[in-house]
Amino acid sequence: MSHAARRSFSVGLTGGIGSGKSLVADLFAERGALQIDTDKIAHQLTAPRGNAMESIRTTFGDAFLEADGALDRTAMRQHIFATPAARLTLEGILHPLIRFEANRAARELPGRYPLFVVPLLVESDYWRARVDRILVVDCPETLQVARVMRRNAMTEEQVRAIMAAQASRQERLCCAHDVIVNDQDIASLLPQVERLHALYCAQAAEHA
Repeated sequence: MSHAARRSFSVGLTGGIGSGKSLVADLFAERGALQIDTDKIAHQLTAPRGNAMESIRTTFGDAFLEADGALDRTAMRQHIFATPAARLTLEGILHPLIRFEANRAARELPGRYPLFVVPLLVESDYWRARVDRILVVDCPETLQVARVMRRNAMTEEQVRAIMAAQASRQERLCCAHDVIVNDQDIASLLPQVERLHALYCAQAAEHA
């Protein structure tokens, strides 16, 4: 969808693993933003009878399906790490469907403005052009590592390997229109969210 074809003002929220994207997105949603999480859409598409599953089965074979017909995420994750071309093939199936569903939700569901939660937004030419404001949830990398190790029972090496496959902290900050610093507790987030939500509501009204 081109800039001129967009129906409304929108925000893209992103951040590295362990930065607290989901928590921040929920705080915006509580205030009336329409939260559209591309990871959740991807899970719906790859659930049993999900819209992506027939193409995935045809392309990759039954070995990558669970018994109930859902995507075998562990098998696929191992495959795309071992075979980089497979990642591009999978993205070629999923990304157009994710974009379609995200844009449909932005058109059809109620909210003060769409807040697209996109973990790899900075890496995506499409999403950088699709949204009016890029909001980055930021924290020190050491805190990211500690949070993910605690949450997912992963080793530091595993967490840092995931981080290395994402845009760097500096790359995200260079693309940001707005930044929320999440290095303390929820009380430190609330005034940051309130300020930006007011800004986004005002900008959404101007675009109406």
